[in-house]
Amino acid sequence: MSKKLTKRSEDYSKWYNELVIKADLAENSAVRGMMVIKPYGYAIWEKMQSELDRMFKETGHQNAYFPLFIPKSFFSKEASHVDGFAKECAVVTHYRLKNADDGSGIVVDEKAKLEEELIVRPTSETIIWDTYKRWVQSYRDLPLLINQWANVVRWEMRTRLFLRTAEFLWQEGHTAHATKEEALEEAQKMHEVYTRFAEDFMAIPIIKGAKSENERFAGALETFTIEALMQDGKALQAGTSHFLGQNFAKAFDVKYATKEGGLDYVWATSWGVTTRLIGALIMTHSDDQGLVLPPNLAPYQVVIVPIYKSEEQLKAITERVQAIVVSFREKGIRVKYDDRTTHKPGWKFAEYELKGVPVRLAMGPRDLEQATVEVARRDTLEKQNMNQSEIVTKVSALLEDIQTNLFAKAKNYRDEHITEVDSFEEFKEVLNTKGGFISAHWDGTVETEKRIKELTKATLRCIPLDAKEEEGKCILTGNKSNKRVLFAKAY
Repeated sequence: MSKKLTKRSEDYSKWYNELVIKADLAENSAVRGMMVIKPYGYAIWEKMQSELDRMFKETGHQNAYFPLFIPKSFFSKEASHVDGFAKECAVVTHYRLKNADDGSGIVVDEKAKLEEELIVRPTSETIIWDTYKRWVQSYRDLPLLINQWANVVRWEMRTRLFLRTAEFLWQEGHTAHATKEEALEEAQKMHEVYTRFAEDFMAIPIIKGAKSENERFAGALETFTIEALMQDGKALQAGTSHFLGQNFAKAFDVKYATKEGGLDYVWATSWGVTTRLIGALIMTHSDDQGLVLPPNLAPYQVVIVPIYKSEEQLKAITERVQAIVVSFREKGIRVKYDDRTTHKPGWKFAEYELKGVPVRLAMGPRDLEQATVEVARRDTLEKQNMNQSEIVTKVSALLEDIQTNLFAKAKNYRDEHITEVDSFEEFKEVLNTKGGFISAHWDGTVETEKRIKELTKATLRCIPLDAKEEEGKCILTGNKSNKRVLFAKAY
């Protein structure tokens, strides 16, 4: 397969799809809308999991696991929740299969129809709150801070690898609290955890905000979001944290005995991020040569490629490299030595450039003589020679510089693509020519929000948490507004 990609400027969507496949991240499966995550793509997800899991546990959360199947009746207990997911649910109606006598294949035995249909989980609030009813009796049982790593199914009609698939991997946190204040604090705390992860590990600058009533998670009283901007000027929701109030506790009758001796419903949150983050990573940093990975999430941060003509040269280079590899690993740097004889150095260079490895080292016979090594950084494609005795220290500093540079580059692009407008005509002009986030006044009504989406395909991404009070007029209706919000076309 050719490693050459379609240029982003020619067809951004095609570039993205080609990159996902050619960089060995994922591919489409035999089941419509579902993907196979390949080892390299899954290694990135594992690194994300590892860092997020550490952050969750540092904030007091524990992991558990809940069933994949949810009784259909559970969804009817919380009205807005069932409305939000009704069109996306996959439903199991039968539990047994029987071989056809005529050899035509497998047919459903009608007698094996389930007494109650089961939903393949699109999210787990309902099954978890049915469980929490048995776990919570007293204020001593609170707070309950649980996370699960799982897969979910949402029967999407239009799919794209990582960004929107019928099945995807995620984590979902579900917590129960004694007071409204504690639950709201939890939702905001996890919002901040997602912010730190996106910026410190993914090198993606985000905007922290709250969703409008129309865009909130089904069943939530408040949804906090982190919004990122991709290179094509479209927004991507990178993570959400929800304050659920007492809605699910009331739906599933989860009460606790208070310190004062009374009974009250618990207060709830849920929060999650998905394998969509890999799509965000690709579209924020990558270029026409391929993937560009921030060092903090790269499966291997450094790859070393030997350049040789004879087995003797390869043996000598390998001996020198092995000592360097040990030094890198002692420093905590993830390193790979590619001494395969089945591929030439030039092929390997192109492969690791396509796969976005942050730093590539090359060592040949002349490097052995001069005690040097060629160092290439993936983000700028710059090369330089370094002394072997200093390589570990200098590459360690270089990895930090690459991480910082990727964030700064993405932030500059994001900041340059936040545009304030004061009229609907200006709104449409910026949306269709420049793209990005559009800061505009909105009258706060669902009707206006929906009308703007109908007319432009732009959605209200968030109400920024740092938005200042500012008197103005809604760009569509002219009604009063006291704060700017952010609109954009989005994934």
